[in-house]
Amino acid sequence: MEEHNNYAVNFIQATRLIKETLPRARVSGGLSNLSFSFRGMEAVREMATACPGLTLTYILPVYDDIDKELLLLCENLIWNRDADATEKLLAYAQNVVKGGKKVVQTDEWREVSVEERLEYALVKGIEKYVVEDVEECQAQVSRYKRPIHIIEGPLMNGMKMVGDLFGAGKMFLPQVIKSARVMKKAVGHLIPFMEKERLELMAASGSAEETSPYQGTILLATVKGDVHDIGKNIVGVVLGCNNFRVIDLGVMVPCDQILRAAVAHKADIIGLSGLITPSLDEMIYVAKEMERLGMRVPLLIGGATTSKRHTAVKIAPRYSCPVIHVLDASRSVVVCSQLLDETMKEDYFEELKEEYEEIRLEHYDSLKVKKDLPPRFSAAVLPQFLGTRVFDCYDLHRLLDFIDWKPFFDVWQLRGKYPNRGFPKIFNDKTVGPEARRLFDEAQLMLSDMIDSGTLKGRGLVGFWRAQSNGDDIHLYNHSERVGVDTRPVATFHGLRQQAEKDGASSEPYLCLSDFVAPVDSNVADYVGMFAVGIFGAEELSQQFLAQRDDYSSIMVKALADRLAEAFAEELHARVRKELWAYSTEEALQASDLHRLRYQGIRPAAGYPSQPDHTEKITMWNLAAVEEMTGIALTESLAMTPAASVSGLYFSNPQASYFAVGKITKEQVEDYARRKEMSVEEVERWLAPILGYDQED
Repeated sequence: MEEHNNYAVNFIQATRLIKETLPRARVSGGLSNLSFSFRGMEAVREMATACPGLTLTYILPVYDDIDKELLLLCENLIWNRDADATEKLLAYAQNVVKGGKKVVQTDEWREVSVEERLEYALVKGIEKYVVEDVEECQAQVSRYKRPIHIIEGPLMNGMKMVGDLFGAGKMFLPQVIKSARVMKKAVGHLIPFMEKERLELMAASGSAEETSPYQGTILLATVKGDVHDIGKNIVGVVLGCNNFRVIDLGVMVPCDQILRAAVAHKADIIGLSGLITPSLDEMIYVAKEMERLGMRVPLLIGGATTSKRHTAVKIAPRYSCPVIHVLDASRSVVVCSQLLDETMKEDYFEELKEEYEEIRLEHYDSLKVKKDLPPRFSAAVLPQFLGTRVFDCYDLHRLLDFIDWKPFFDVWQLRGKYPNRGFPKIFNDKTVGPEARRLFDEAQLMLSDMIDSGTLKGRGLVGFWRAQSNGDDIHLYNHSERVGVDTRPVATFHGLRQQAEKDGASSEPYLCLSDFVAPVDSNVADYVGMFAVGIFGAEELSQQFLAQRDDYSSIMVKALADRLAEAFAEELHARVRKELWAYSTEEALQASDLHRLRYQGIRPAAGYPSQPDHTEKITMWNLAAVEEMTGIALTESLAMTPAASVSGLYFSNPQASYFAVGKITKEQVEDYARRKEMSVEEVERWLAPILGYDQED
């Protein structure tokens, strides 16, 4: 910690002062805080605890005998001469074994058998020699008569070790994906030989039916209308590392294409992924179609917007075969293995049905509703301009300090334990810390390269309009003059109000976004803003890496683009508060304060808890001509493209806060449909995840 940087200096100077003023005094002190991190590395520990003036201390080596590199590193750290001294000493320590002997980086592992070399390369993620070693295996015709035997033998043995280590928590997701990159390179080298062999067999016999070396075939797809695929890609890599054949159909895949592909590839399991809430409804539709067609393939449900409760209540009842919510990639292997194990799958399915039935009963018992209007609030700060302002080729360097790194590590499933949760404390975690540091360093290099080269580009816009609330709606106007009930708005945002009953002792109001805008009959002028920002270029670069069979870099690109998009939204919101709307000009917050929402105002997004209806984006896009001005488009399910995009509304009211609408009744759905001039059925389709009642089939 920065505030601790001078502790060692102060300790030494205090010791010197004591000896100078009290020459006959004896001084002893605990120095383990300097050296505890290097326990087992005695050379580093001894140097770190060498303190002049102490009467009692460790038995230390002769100062001149200390390794000169280590001496300089420790002196710079203890005397606080170099801001990067800690990182440099840690790097040195990683190359030191117990007892202080410096590790000499060699290729000694290259001296063992070719099978052991391949296994080692897979576990360590070393690509350098893999093609050379595969060719050596090919040359051993007596042992490996066919290319598939190399895959089934040393390559799968290595990946089994990777899977076992990952399952035991001794390897982490970034390492697994690097291992997969090595595996893909090896298999990619063998594919032409296997294809040649297949054609020769077909020519000789008229047909050739290969015996599959895999545990099973898993078909994955991001459902129709959704463009998000980072989680799906990670699941695919992890399953592939555990000897499953993975067929990845990509993003925005219609139901009929998914089901046709499942039949064509003889899929043992289908996995559906989605991030936006309309994807949940599409998953329900896929389950219904699978039931209608009499399919008997287990269905996995995953993605950030999914949950075990929604899967149990809304999807599982539509399909008579197993429907399982999978929390993350590490669970996917266990679930798939159980579903395909003839000795386990029946018991597993029965337990699952019982668990999901309990979830459904709890869900329906909780659907008590109440409606209560909170007091109205008002805010009346005039923005610096009305209308829109476009930001083209935004300086991405401005965004770096606004990046929230915790979700980045969540993507890679690296989570520290208390007190080392979150960023940067995760680096101190004894289990995941070293891997988190390596991942972070590699991310920094890639991020710098993508920004400096101009590979990634940021575009966005901000807009402000005069606004007044009318019940649960917010009307926007083209001018700043006084408006009345009869003034025609240029656009209307429709709100949903909380209804699910709160704790009996709670005095919290039942909120709607319109509560944060002055009512039209209040004689108080108010304003609402909106924004849309996107990071362009990530998808193209990601596809280039995929073409090179580099899943690790492909996922890294998308994960970093997502972080930049969120940072773009965060940085722009700060500018809105301090400059463009200027309702909080004295704000002086650190990045950590921004991530904890310690500022005035909110920026809720359509499709998220405060306004779960994605169709509100249509109003935003039409109002500000978002696609024409920025290139950020909407899919038919109203996901934004590029996927690394963020949009929302701005509210400046000091009492504005985020909230979750929660479950709503049929009465509110009918009222909402009337206000939006949509059919009840269409509204129910878009709001399916939050309906507090069963729809008629």
